Amino acid sequence: MKIAIIPVLFLPSLALAQGEADWGYTGEKGPDHWAMLASDYETCAAGTMQSPIDLKAANAAGDLQLDLAYYAVPLKVLNTGLTLQLDGQAGGGFTEAGEKFDLVQGHFHTPSEHVLDGKTYPAELHLVHKSADGKLAVLGILIEEGAENAGLAALPVEFPKAGEEAAVEGASFEPAKFLPEDRAIYRYSGSLTTPPCSEGVAWHVVKQPVTASAEQIAALSKAMGENARPPQELHGRLLVEPAE
Repeated sequence: MKIAIIPVLFLPSLALAQGEADWGYTGEKGPDHWAMLASDYETCAAGTMQSPIDLKAANAAGDLQLDLAYYAVPLKVLNTGLTLQLDGQAGGGFTEAGEKFDLVQGHFHTPSEHVLDGKTYPAELHLVHKSADGKLAVLGILIEEGAENAGLAALPVEFPKAGEEAAVEGASFEPAKFLPEDRAIYRYSGSLTTPPCSEGVAWHVVKQPVTASAEQIAALSKAMGENARPPQELHGRLLVEPAE
């Protein structure tokens, strides 16, 4: 397996984190201070539809299933300095209520950003999608410690350094390998979980966590550190949980 390291010039994008950012996760650049770091970030404090949230706050139930159609794409791992991001272009996507959302990228958080009754998971994968008219939709997958994760197994043993992208010859990013058999979801309207915390993002969080080995979780954590925004208030939003 050959790994080509490609230096990256960061530009504003759909990425939920970017290198050389003027914000972070600790100290004066941490989540409690985001709204004060730039005028464009005021929504991080003033918004009423912020993400992530505690999924226990669900106030409705429904049979929610997405029409998923994902494809394997060549594996490219970008270390933004704040997260590890996988290029998802041409990787398929999902359809919801007749509207198609194409996969743009996937990225990780350690620990998880969404919690369940206050329980935090070791990691979370966000699959970021975009519709033809620019709407954003994210599929969140909670990761707990257990058996090795087949999707993570394709990633290189050593992740690229901050500001670099690794193209892994012969390896693929296969979003479907990160999904559990039961794909029932929580659904709510939220935001980006990083500055500028823009709202109007359609969130879908898979109810059943997937597993990853202790070694895989440790590797993610070592590469990224703690990069999770704390849960935000629901503010009366509709949060639909899977029907029993």
